[in-house]
Amino acid sequence: RAIQKLIRNYNLDPSRLLDLCRQSIVFESVHDLTVCLRCIEADPAAVCLRIKNRLAVDYDSWASAGYRDVAVNLRVVTEVTERLGVEEHVCEVQLMLKCFADMKHDQGHARYVEYRNLRAE
Repeated sequence: RAIQKLIRNYNLDPSRLLDLCRQSIVFESVHDLTVCLRCIEADPAAVCLRIKNRLAVDYDSWASAGYRDVAVNLRVVTEVTERLGVEEHVCEVQLMLKCFADMKHDQGHARYVEYRNLRAE
């Protein structure tokens, strides 16, 4: 998938890949998701680079085949990450509601990949 993104979207610029390291956190409610997002934003060790809010009312879910989440691209900057030389590494945390996580784990993700490939994304 990273190679596809480099070719299809990023003009072979690997510095634009922001989700090589990705993890999801699943929530029962929008309230709980929002509390977590606020905690991430308030954490001085978490340097937020981008927040893609696919739950926003004005988000066009056509682009993601109806899928919605909040994707946070961040760097973790601590004494340990600096000592290891990984403080510039960007990772993605996907905050998602359980109803979308359930669809993603069924055949939903496979259908999304097919849809994305048809759009050459």
